[in-house]
Amino acid sequence: MDLGILGRTAIVAASSRGLGYAAALELAREGANVVICSRKASHVEQAAEKIISETNAVVLPMVADVMHEPDIRNLVEKTVEKFGTVDILVTNAGGPPPGNFSDFDDDESPWDYAYRLTLMSAVRMIRHVLPHMKEQEWGRIVNILSISVKQPISGLLLSNTFRPGLVGMAKTLADDLAPYGITINNVCPGWTRTERVEELLTEKAKRQGISFGEAEKQVVGNIPMNRMGEPAELAALIAFLCSERASYITGATIPVDGGAYRGLM
Repeated sequence: MDLGILGRTAIVAASSRGLGYAAALELAREGANVVICSRKASHVEQAAEKIISETNAVVLPMVADVMHEPDIRNLVEKTVEKFGTVDILVTNAGGPPPGNFSDFDDDESPWDYAYRLTLMSAVRMIRHVLPHMKEQEWGRIVNILSISVKQPISGLLLSNTFRPGLVGMAKTLADDLAPYGITINNVCPGWTRTERVEELLTEKAKRQGISFGEAEKQVVGNIPMNRMGEPAELAALIAFLCSERASYITGATIPVDGGAYRGLM
């Protein structure tokens, strides 16, 4: 299937590894110019080399912390300087610390950190790319969230609290942006084999006093497909939502979880 994004320019946030890297790689395979970022220069440069070697795409590696507005502004400015515009934005950020309600007191630090990382990073990225998308009357925005926006995950209070805010924002923006030919959608990975998930399973095992393997077995036991997802499976959906073929899909929140979510909508 020709996705119609050959020569388009995509920014993929937090993309030196995990789901962000997988999304950047898939877009590069489809012929897009890809801008990737990480807080560490060595990580993002290595990721760029891997994507180029596999796809021969044009890749711009940038050092940027998505929690810092000046970094986001610079990321978009440098993208426009090199490629002339921004056509596609994939927002992404590492998850906030795990924990239950009793683990976080009135100290603002963990709450503020999660707010800035999970919610405001996406808000700011979207704000900076929209003028370019509106001017050309074409754009694709995809937010990488979590199945927790559909079905809260035990032990992930901060994620369960702030990620749903992005769903509300995206649904509202879908109305505002449709006249400009811009779509905005959310993808919701379930348990997917990434370093972040390994960290969560390690924490789960520690809390319950069980082995890592036992913790993983508990998780997989609730997935109808009886396995974790792979980053490439989420990336395939992201690439489609960024395509010309997905021009009539906006405001959607789509699980990619092997059937683990049991709700109707």
